[in-house]
Amino acid sequence: MAKDFSTREENYSKWYNDIVQRADLAENSAVRGCMVIKPYGYALWERMQGALDKMFKDTGHSNAYFPIFIPKSFFSKEADHVEGFAKECAVVTHYRLKNDPDGKGVVVDEDAKLEEELIIRPTSETIIWDTYRNWVQSYRDLPILVNQWANVVRWEMRTRMFLRTAEFLWQEGHTAHATKEEALEETRQMLDVYAEFAEKFMAIPVLKGVKSENERFAGALETFCIEALMQDGKALQAGTSHFLGQNFAKAFDVKFTSKEGKLEYVWATSWGVSTRLVGALIMAHSDDNGLVIPPKLAPIQVVIVPIYKNQEQYDLVCNKAREIYDTLKNSGIRVKLDDRDTHKPGWKFNEYEFKGVPLRIALGPRDVENNTVEIARRDTLEKGFYQQADLLNKIEHLLENIQDNLFHKAVTFRESKTFYADSWEEFNQLLDEKGGFIYAHWDGTGETEQIIKEKTKATIRCIPLNNKMTEGKCIYSGKPSAQRVVFARAY
Repeated sequence: MAKDFSTREENYSKWYNDIVQRADLAENSAVRGCMVIKPYGYALWERMQGALDKMFKDTGHSNAYFPIFIPKSFFSKEADHVEGFAKECAVVTHYRLKNDPDGKGVVVDEDAKLEEELIIRPTSETIIWDTYRNWVQSYRDLPILVNQWANVVRWEMRTRMFLRTAEFLWQEGHTAHATKEEALEETRQMLDVYAEFAEKFMAIPVLKGVKSENERFAGALETFCIEALMQDGKALQAGTSHFLGQNFAKAFDVKFTSKEGKLEYVWATSWGVSTRLVGALIMAHSDDNGLVIPPKLAPIQVVIVPIYKNQEQYDLVCNKAREIYDTLKNSGIRVKLDDRDTHKPGWKFNEYEFKGVPLRIALGPRDVENNTVEIARRDTLEKGFYQQADLLNKIEHLLENIQDNLFHKAVTFRESKTFYADSWEEFNQLLDEKGGFIYAHWDGTGETEQIIKEKTKATIRCIPLNNKMTEGKCIYSGKPSAQRVVFARAY
């Protein structure tokens, strides 16, 4: 570990940024607020993308692609939507540049002004629903179950790589249904898909719930979410699924003829996760030695590092290492053999530990002679010697064990950071001294919610699904409350 690498306790923000950059995940670009996702970071996103894409297709969805440019007039058709995104929109006003006659470089050609300005998509509801109008005439055309993998632009002032950038990658599902019940079922189904992905692949436990009206997606009637807890005690919204009702169908005049011959508006959903999941993974599992990646998402699950002193030993060890490499690779393990002779084994150990590779195999001349290998686990940093016989089964078992261990460790941490507050004083004390998820009574009004946010910077992360109804008094107003909701400071 580099001497100037921050620990979580010393400077959590710097610790996070150090991991992103030194683990070769991403770096800042020449464009303010944007990042370059490096090959290792993109490989991690591809693993997430691949798993999610299969889950989407297994639930009947297909991928499509829609334009990055959205006519400005589209945004004015749904009032809540435009209000929610207006401050974040990047706008294209001209389509050509020209040389400045005064010698000041390139300037906008005022003769090439667009007749209608274009918004670079912050989200695609408007352009997609304008398209769906042409796709839907009858109930036979429904449902439409479409997902898009794309980039979006939201002009953020305060940015942090993966967590909040002006441009980021994501997927956005947009579906159309004949009935309200079908749309609500879709909304809940996709929330379950996200929760399953977070827990089974990312090894992060999540709370499933509904957003308060203040925190709801602009233009939605209901927003469902999964909320995860990071190691600094802050929450992170890891995915959302929105029930849009008929708002966008009415705004873009998307109607269909029902089985009964009536002309009706369709019912809609949208749902999405983004590259902020990479940030979530970093903050949920990594330690003061660098990145920690769950095996199911690791671009490299096993790395083999030869140990040698001379060319003869190098040839001997690398021959055996290639045998092990072939066995693992042919069985579907994502394995890398680092047989570079330009870096010492100790340097390689540090590199792969920092990059979060779940298992590291060290192989030297004595191991070849004894038919053994040394295996180091990234999650616990434990080392052990194993016989080369039946090594594949041992590796598979260790990878499963690491995946489970990371999840249970995260569950234990969340439990240790889950609290109940019954008074305003207790609520503030817990926020300042403990952080985490705080279950507290709230009177249900947006006014109280906003005051709590302004005074404490804590927001209602969700109203948990299947929440127990327990009567109490709002921690701030003292008014009656029928249930507790989950508060936290968040990213």
